[in-house]
Amino acid sequence: MRGAARLLAMIGAVLCLAAASDPSERLADPAQEARARELFQEVRCLVCQNESIDDSEAELAGDLRRVVRDEIVAGRSDAEIRRFLVERYGEFVLLKPAFSAGNAALWLAPFGIVLVGGALLFGLLRRRPKAEALSVEEETRLKALLDQE
Repeated sequence: MRGAARLLAMIGAVLCLAAASDPSERLADPAQEARARELFQEVRCLVCQNESIDDSEAELAGDLRRVVRDEIVAGRSDAEIRRFLVERYGEFVLLKPAFSAGNAALWLAPFGIVLVGGALLFGLLRRRPKAEALSVEEETRLKALLDQE
């Protein structure tokens, strides 16, 4: 019985969090509000940086939620809204930025630097002069020096 009470309390807490947005901000059309909520999950809060605007309590996140809702009411598509936000705030505003050559270079550059460094190190080690064997005369002098100690 206690487990059921805990489960109900947890479900209630989750539902309270889901309904935490201000009802006055919600769109009248449930389909439009659902679209807005999906977009909220894709847009980064620029204050919190690791949260979506749907999860954030920051004032800027509230402003971005209003912007997204206004764009939806204006009849813009999801792609147009994303493009608008990227033009205004930069690609950082998207939690999952689009693949581009710049992003690929940013992610692959560290691996390239390690590979180039490894190749240079390998090349330098290969070119290092090899130690030559001691001549008979050098061996006898070395033996004499070691015997003096």
